[in-house]
Amino acid sequence: MKKVITYIAGALLLTATSCNDFLDINQTPNNPTSVPPSVLLPSALTGTAFANNNELNRFASTIMSVTAGAGGSPATYDIYNTNGGDFQNQWRFEVYGGALISYNKTIESADAIGAKAYSGIAKIMKAYTYSLATDVWGDVPYSEALLGDANTQPRVDKQEDIYKGTAQIQGLFDLVREGIADLDAPSTVKPGADDLVYGGNLANWKKAGNTILLKFANTISRKEPALAKQVIDEVLASDNYIKQNSENLNVRFGSSVGSKAPVFEWAAQEGQSFRNEVMISTNFVNLLQGKNDPRLEKFVTKPTGSYVTIVNGFRGTLPQPQSSWSRFSSYVTGAAGEGPVRLVTNAQRAFILAESAITLGTAGDAEALYQEGIRASMQAAGLTAAEITAYFTANPTEVTLTGTDAEKIEKIITQKYIAAFGNGLEQWNDWRRTGYPALPAHQNAVGIDGTRPVRAQYIDQEIARNPNFTPNIFSNVKVWWDVD
Repeated sequence: MKKVITYIAGALLLTATSCNDFLDINQTPNNPTSVPPSVLLPSALTGTAFANNNELNRFASTIMSVTAGAGGSPATYDIYNTNGGDFQNQWRFEVYGGALISYNKTIESADAIGAKAYSGIAKIMKAYTYSLATDVWGDVPYSEALLGDANTQPRVDKQEDIYKGTAQIQGLFDLVREGIADLDAPSTVKPGADDLVYGGNLANWKKAGNTILLKFANTISRKEPALAKQVIDEVLASDNYIKQNSENLNVRFGSSVGSKAPVFEWAAQEGQSFRNEVMISTNFVNLLQGKNDPRLEKFVTKPTGSYVTIVNGFRGTLPQPQSSWSRFSSYVTGAAGEGPVRLVTNAQRAFILAESAITLGTAGDAEALYQEGIRASMQAAGLTAAEITAYFTANPTEVTLTGTDAEKIEKIITQKYIAAFGNGLEQWNDWRRTGYPALPAHQNAVGIDGTRPVRAQYIDQEIARNPNFTPNIFSNVKVWWDVD
C-alpha cells in the first residue's frame, strides 16, 4: 500500500511542484504563478485528511489492534516490524510535499489579497498537520521547512519546541491562536463551497481551532501539565469550542473513481486490490462484545451474519472466502468512498475534558463529560436516542466512573479509543500517552524489541540526504511527550 498514493486532489498539484527531493520545490514555467485561495484551500484540506486516513492510518489501526494484517505491509506492521523504508510517500508527498505546502501557498495567496478568512483556516490546519508529523516521527523539520531551494536541508526541530515554541520559533499553540485571530479580522473574500469542512461557516472554524488547542494540550499533558492546564482553562473560558456532532471537523471525499477516501481503497470490500491485506481484529470485536456495545454492529461488517476476524499477528490459514471477512463499515469508509475522515470530534473533546478534570483539575464533571463522549460517539454511529438510553440503563457499570483515578482514566481512554474507530493515529497517540486501552501483545511479534512501536523511524531517503537528521532512531524510542 506504500504505492497507493496516486490520488491527491487535482488542485494540490498546482502547489506541489517537483518533489523528487524532500522540500526541493522548484518553480517551472508550467506551473501557475498565482492561484487564488479558493482553489488552494480544498486541496489542502483533502491533503490533510488523505495523510491522516491513508497508510499512516493503516499502520496505526493495525498496531492498535483495530485491524489485523492479512498480507502486504499490514502483516509486517502486525508483528511490529517497521523500518526506515516505511512511509516515504507519506512524508514526502502527503505531509510535507502535499498538505503543508498547500497551506503555505493558501496563506501567501490569501495575504496578497487581504483574505484573512482563508489564512485563518490555513494556519489552524497547518498546525494540525504539523502535529500529525511530529506525533508520528518526533523531532521533524519545522522552522526551516517548506523553503524550497532556499534550504533543501532544513534543520530538525525538537518536538518540545514545535509544540511550545521558542523565542525564534512560533509553536503550534500560537499558530492556532493566530489563525483564530485571523478569522475575526476583516476579510476581502470568504470561503463558501470551497471550504470542504464547514462550507464557509467561520464560527465553526473558531470552535474547531479552540478544540485543536484542547487536543494539543491533551497530547502534551503528561509531560507539561501546567501548560496543558493553562491552555485548557483558556479554551474553557472562551466557551467557544466543538460541543455537538454537527460541528465536528470532518472532511468528506467524493464517491467517483480517483476521489474516494483512502480507507475505502485499502479496507472496504468494494475497494481496490489492497482491501484483502487487512481485516478487523478479533481483539477489537472482543472488546466491544465484552461491553455489550451496540456500536459494534454499526462499525464492523459481518457478511456471513457472524464476525469473521483474526487475532493480531496470526500466521495460520486465513478464513475463506475473503468476501466473508469483517471490515470497516460505511461508518468509516462511506457508502461509496466518501468517508468522512473524522479529524476532530465532539466525542473526542468530551473525553479530553473528562480526562483533564481528573488529572489536571480543570473545570467540569468528569463523569458527566465521560458520558457525554459516549453518547456523542453512539449518536455519530447512528444509534437512536432510545437505543443509547437503553444501553446506559442496561450497563451502569460501564458508563459510570468509579474506583481510583487511574481506573477512571482507563475507562475514559478505552471509550475514547472506541469512539476514534477509523482514526488509528488518535488511538495510537492516546495509548502512547497513557498506556490505555490495555491491549494484548500481538502474536509472533518481532520488531526492534518485540514491543508495540511508539514512533515511526525517519525515512531512509531523509537520513541519506539531510545531515541534520539523527540516524537510527528506532521505533522503540519514545517521543518527547510520551512519558507513560
